[in-house]
Amino acid sequence: MNELIGYSDSDWCGDLTDRRSTSGYVFKFNDAAISWYSKKQPVTALSSCEAEYIVGTFAICQALWLDSVMMELKCEVMKPLTLKIDNKSSISPAKNPISHGRSKHIETRFHFIREQVTNGMIELHYCPTELQLADGFTKAVKLDRFEFLRENLRVFDVKQL
Repeated sequence: MNELIGYSDSDWCGDLTDRRSTSGYVFKFNDAAISWYSKKQPVTALSSCEAEYIVGTFAICQALWLDSVMMELKCEVMKPLTLKIDNKSSISPAKNPISHGRSKHIETRFHFIREQVTNGMIELHYCPTELQLADGFTKAVKLDRFEFLRENLRVFDVKQL
């Protein structure tokens, strides 16, 4: 069975001018990076939880699209699809539909994640920051971190091959 795993991350208030966060995600299909994204978020997040929840929503939309492409190609993908997030607070509202005072500020349109978790299409897993493969899509990283990410995304310099 084929495996599609996503990693999503954000840098809360990373832009010093407008304080918007950068979203980043990457999807691996059978351990090869096949889709990635890095873009400033369309709204200013009021918390790191919201910034992670926003990118999670974008990543889940991409996961569902990739799943439909795989179906068209007659390439069955293991269900539920997996999205790895390095922020436990952004996983909690998706798994627990009770509205918490700390998450009331998250816009309703981003609760699409909750629907996908509830219907069993997506599973959210905590991923420690040091294993978060989308990290390099959201912020500048040191050389050793860059090399770790490059190796784990299976991205190589063509000259080396």
